[in-house]
Amino acid sequence: MKPMYIKITDSQISYSNSENAIDEKSYNFDSNIELKQNLQTFKDSLSDQPNVIVITNPSRFLLKKNAIEFLGQVVDFGTELENIFHIPVINIEEKVDSDLLLASEHEVDYATWHLDYYGLDHGKRQYGQESMQTIGNGYFGLRGTYLEAKASDDNYPATYIAGVFNQLSTPINGRDIINEDLVNLPNAQYITFSINDGQPFKIDKSVIKESNRSLDLKTGLLTITLLIQLEDGKELQVIEKKVADMQNYHDYYLQYAINPMNFNGKITIYTQIDGTVVNSNVERYRNLANKHLVIDQIDNIDKTAVLAAHTVQSDIKLAIKTDLHYPTIVNPLYSVHNEDEIAEQRLEFNAQAGETYYFEKDVSLFTSLETKENVVSVAEKHQFLPSFADAAKQAAKDWQKVWKQEDVVITGDITAQKLLRLNSYSMTTAAQADANKDLDASVGSRGLTGEGYRGHIFWDELFDINFYVLHNPELVKYLLMYRYNRLKAALDYAESNGHNGAMYPWQSGLYGDEQSQEVHLNPITNKWDPDNSRKQRHVSLAVAYNVLNYFHLSHDEKFMQHYGLVMLLDIAKFWIDMSKLDKNTGKYTIANVMGPDEFHEGYPDKEESGLKNNAYTNIMVSWLFKKVGELINTESSDVLDNNFRKANFSDIDIQKLDDIRHNLKLDFQDDILGQFEGYFDLKRLDFDKYRKQYGNISRMDRILKAHDDTPDNYQVAKQADTLMALFNLTDQDFFDILSDLGYPITNHEMFINDNVKYYIERTTHGSTLSRIVYSMLLLKADDTKTAWKLFYEALTSDYYDIQGGTTAEGIHLGVMGATLNLVTSFFAGIDYRGDVLEIDPNMPEQWEEIDFKMNFKGTQFKFQITSDGVSIKANQDTEVIFIGKKLPLTANLEIQLTY
Repeated sequence: MKPMYIKITDSQISYSNSENAIDEKSYNFDSNIELKQNLQTFKDSLSDQPNVIVITNPSRFLLKKNAIEFLGQVVDFGTELENIFHIPVINIEEKVDSDLLLASEHEVDYATWHLDYYGLDHGKRQYGQESMQTIGNGYFGLRGTYLEAKASDDNYPATYIAGVFNQLSTPINGRDIINEDLVNLPNAQYITFSINDGQPFKIDKSVIKESNRSLDLKTGLLTITLLIQLEDGKELQVIEKKVADMQNYHDYYLQYAINPMNFNGKITIYTQIDGTVVNSNVERYRNLANKHLVIDQIDNIDKTAVLAAHTVQSDIKLAIKTDLHYPTIVNPLYSVHNEDEIAEQRLEFNAQAGETYYFEKDVSLFTSLETKENVVSVAEKHQFLPSFADAAKQAAKDWQKVWKQEDVVITGDITAQKLLRLNSYSMTTAAQADANKDLDASVGSRGLTGEGYRGHIFWDELFDINFYVLHNPELVKYLLMYRYNRLKAALDYAESNGHNGAMYPWQSGLYGDEQSQEVHLNPITNKWDPDNSRKQRHVSLAVAYNVLNYFHLSHDEKFMQHYGLVMLLDIAKFWIDMSKLDKNTGKYTIANVMGPDEFHEGYPDKEESGLKNNAYTNIMVSWLFKKVGELINTESSDVLDNNFRKANFSDIDIQKLDDIRHNLKLDFQDDILGQFEGYFDLKRLDFDKYRKQYGNISRMDRILKAHDDTPDNYQVAKQADTLMALFNLTDQDFFDILSDLGYPITNHEMFINDNVKYYIERTTHGSTLSRIVYSMLLLKADDTKTAWKLFYEALTSDYYDIQGGTTAEGIHLGVMGATLNLVTSFFAGIDYRGDVLEIDPNMPEQWEEIDFKMNFKGTQFKFQITSDGVSIKANQDTEVIFIGKKLPLTANLEIQLTY
């Protein structure tokens, strides 16, 4: 091992390669830059990088050995250093019997399976951490808040159930604006205490000596530990735990352990189901109508409480049941204190110093969406597991099954490993088959962790399903049924806009009608601007892509015959209708749309919004028409007749599919593909000018509008747009489509290199998804350095909340799924988009190995990728293409390949 021993003071790091510090050097902190930058500069200054860091500062804090007081603040230096060096960091006291290797291995195991936050934070930073530590099971999400917290500027306890939406109206600028929200449900996780009839304890930094919140990704258990010193000197340790039931998905379990460390006295525990909650997670929405629930009934008898409610507009019935257990508390006094919207229970007992008292609360949630009987009756009869220990044990077993299929193992990077596991964990808590089989719901862009984008479902599904389909195709079918069940709404939406076919909304909620805002708040100007994002009609292409992606990997003929094909035909009819022929040129134009780049809503000095011939849209339409044509040629006549009848799809439509897919218009300037018609006429933007003024220019649209300008005037993009099709399609499919459209590209490599360079210079990455798409594109352009930089920014985007507080409103699920896909499909190089798996790794030099499993067309594969070789094992006879050559595989026989 190559250890580095360091000691930290307020002004410097002293470091040495030996424990006795005979070769000690020092690095002085720069007070003008942040700690993270200082540590990065320190790392960059080292000529020889260590593989373990040992902090020699003595431990002064109980909950984190490497917590150090630095410039008057307590900092978890162990985690800070791990995040910069990506190697284990231990304390000198953790060297068991001088065995540095053992201590290092233990830290690697802990750090790569735990997301910890030491100390208390405030505002959006604290909100963001609560989003990241959400527990859930695909049915509900329970934010990772202190149990003692009520909603405030620093804490936001919230519970969300997939599909529970409600609409409210708010007068804005003389109009009634209707917004549909994922509803924040009654807070049943509230537990706190008081001492000797004092006031109930609240989260207050002045009395909390230490706090550590630890999410165990391996088991789904969230543990919060508080060391409290009250103003009168009384000291307590409180350990609170939460776990979601992955099988009986209605349930979650809480354990509250309280230890009076230096006093005897009366302790009162308070717990509630609080129905006074509103939707207030997103600051800019707080002036809008936000009271979504009416409390109908509270029954609070004999340690069991049931609260019933309904949503005010959508009339979704819900019932919450809680049971209390306190086996270690002797002769308690139990009482009930109800208010109009709160069911409260109290437990009083005499406590002895040094004893730990355990209080457990079981919670179940039912709604009329998935429960066809009376929800109150079902809740009242519901039985829980015997104890919190049983629930935690069962959850650990269930998560073990998940990780056996989903774990992407990275060797050589402790930070990437932790965050990739966090992403897998978040994908699973957002949706999983045991829950979604009974739900009529898909995954929102923030999962079930916050109220950003009101919990709506976007095209982000495309990035999520790329992950789900490789590990649990059955889940993907349930998610796609959400879209099928809203096909009628998509048909109605198209008709109301004067079009045939199915036009899926940009933002979808309960009913599948358009839920995009008509106006949105610009936080720079504090003004409400028009919102034209609903013109991103490419969401229908994402729905079609997901259907075809699922069918490609599952060969689920039943799904395609009964659900998938009619969706594809209705979506195709919409794009046939949108495509208008110019008889002079013989080319078709698709107008009045927006691409993935949300900065461009229309043309300069034009009152009407929308663009013509967006390259991404037209390429994907041509691809869709080609795929639909192939299905028409392969499905049986009975299946076709049935689906043609349902979609009112005619022989004329079949002819149009072929004609349009060969003749959609694209714009080129030399070999640069134009983002949309007229793009090359736009002005270049002086990016440096705005960087000097604002620093972060990712939301260039808001900045320009604050200057009475608009991005419609400039060649500037929020995210990947023109080249997004290269993320969806194989290179061969992409260039085949261009050729089909009459734009053959002779030099594919030059085209990719030139276009990636051209567009990345014009992109501000206002969406984290942009970094993932460009990272993949840069790998194709052989710019591995920039590709790695963008990948790591995307991977850490929620962890560091790089978008200025948006993680407070919920994690960004799309980028989580996309980072996992990038690792397996592009770094590991396992491309599943063809008929046979193609393997061509782009192994990062920063990593030693990538290990993972995936399902491909009914075959389970296991891969190990290193810098010079690939190990493959399949559970049945099959074949793969390895760097252009076909190779047969024998069932359960592992083969080693070099490159």
